Amino acid sequence: MKNKTLSKDETKFNPDKFISKSLSKAPRNNTKNKKGCQTVIFKNAPSIIGNYSTVGDKEGKGPCSDFFHYVLKNDMFGEKSYEKAERKIMEHTIFNAIDSANLHPEDIDALICGDLLNQIISSSFAARHFNTTFIGLYGACSTMAESLAIGACLINAEYFNNVACATSSHFSTAERQYRFPLELGNQRTPTSQWTVTGSGCTILSKDGEGPKITSATFGKVTDFGIKDANNMGAAMAPAAMHTILAHLRDTKRKPTDYDIILTGDLGRLGSKILLELCEQEGVDLSPVHKDCGCMIFSESQKTVQGGSGCGCSATILNSVILDMFKKGKLNKILFVATGALLSPTSTQQGETIPCIAHAVVIENTNINKENK
Repeated sequence: MKNKTLSKDETKFNPDKFISKSLSKAPRNNTKNKKGCQTVIFKNAPSIIGNYSTVGDKEGKGPCSDFFHYVLKNDMFGEKSYEKAERKIMEHTIFNAIDSANLHPEDIDALICGDLLNQIISSSFAARHFNTTFIGLYGACSTMAESLAIGACLINAEYFNNVACATSSHFSTAERQYRFPLELGNQRTPTSQWTVTGSGCTILSKDGEGPKITSATFGKVTDFGIKDANNMGAAMAPAAMHTILAHLRDTKRKPTDYDIILTGDLGRLGSKILLELCEQEGVDLSPVHKDCGCMIFSESQKTVQGGSGCGCSATILNSVILDMFKKGKLNKILFVATGALLSPTSTQQGETIPCIAHAVVIENTNINKENK
């Protein structure tokens, strides 16, 4: 029997057909702590009892400078390479986050973290200094939300008491791995973003009076057909849309049930695309949407579309956002970190960019009765 030869039209990617097909899938619910297709509810919701953020000099000159815990004087941080500097930034951030929770490193049951470098070397090398269980993750820039979701699952199930969730990125390490050698001094494209130099760490615990992670929505890999490694916002926006709509569908909530729906690093272009995609599905996010990539730099800093990288959402969450929770200015948010799952090899081979978004609900109030 001959294999059917597909026509050009049949092999051509159709984003509209893809989105409609994906969203029309009927929800499944076959476990007691799961809602719909993708959302899990935490009966023993863990508390955020500590947090810390470290950023580079450029980030420290941005609009959020007063909220960051530590600003580097230069991006080398006293090391001989940018990769060693990133590892040191993560170590510094984790140690200080643990200290902010009034704990010692030996009190941490698991370290859950990841980064953008090959074999997540910033995370695994930093983990050498902590005598604890290490769970390494690669979700690209979605890693902060992914680590919080997995950490919350482990505490909710009563496997661990205290978990450190962390991630990092560095402009110079990411640029030369994913794009061009720094020495070339390439011009930045109109759709490009600036990889944040920074690290954020959140300490979760079964005890404590801090804000709680009450649910998580795990994302699905989406591919919008984007090939340009300098257009991450457009590539990741559909993933953010899918996870946000899945969360709203699973929980039967509206966008305005949240003070903020905070995306990780879509930047200005990606945020615009997200709002348009959601509007096409009958959901208006504009009253409550904010993006970490738009918050971390001012337009005068010439980052084109804003910030990106694992450190973007991690530093904003662990500074500005949790500070607002402590001051009572925020009560309930949906934190949606997005990640582009490309590699230098896939880019060189002309592959499109698959993307992912994971979401967690962070709130000050007790768990809603509907979740019990």
